[in-house]
Amino acid sequence: MEINLTETELKALEYIANDPQDFIENFAKVRANEAMDEILKNLVSHCNENGIALAVGKEAQVAQAFELSIAKTAADREAEFLASLPE
Repeated sequence: MEINLTETELKALEYIANDPQDFIENFAKVRANEAMDEILKNLVSHCNENGIALAVGKEAQVAQAFELSIAKTAADREAEFLASLPE
């Protein structure tokens, strides 16, 4: 993954962070972990309600959530929403 910033955007990040690269990586990891927690919560609830065995480990559980369509990418959710709108 690559992020392209203008010189001005980089200067603005340098204003708030000693290391903009580290700042962006940390933000992305924290947000990914929050999303993972939400995915796992939904997966556990679904599996308990439907008598489905949980996969072992967070990586396997996130994969299981996507396989069961409990989790979908933002792009997939947007496409489904747009398709549901009346023409």
